[in-house]
Amino acid sequence: MKIIDKPTELNLIWQHRDSEFDGMLKIVVDIEQEILAIDAEMHADLEEILIENGSQQKNLWGANVYPDKKADDFIEYTSFINIRPREKNRSMEVQNPDIKLKIKNITERMLLK
Repeated sequence: MKIIDKPTELNLIWQHRDSEFDGMLKIVVDIEQEILAIDAEMHADLEEILIENGSQQKNLWGANVYPDKKADDFIEYTSFINIRPREKNRSMEVQNPDIKLKIKNITERMLLK
């Protein structure tokens, strides 16, 4: 697991990854601090490391990145940590388009392809 707080080459993360998912890395994005955690078996582990480092749970959203895919297929906005009925997010996928856009922008800025 790594916290990414400055732009980093995604290829380097992929080459040194700990998780063993085929073609995919899990991420959790802090949409307030504009950082992310990457590379764990579960989004909850990434969420935990960010909280331990000062993030607030309400700002954390899970997604998956696919390094070999292009543009719209690069990010999948799905995770169990995204189920938040109080915040009108009743599914694993991020429903709010503004939050999705923040996740996309932060991810693309921090994970250089």
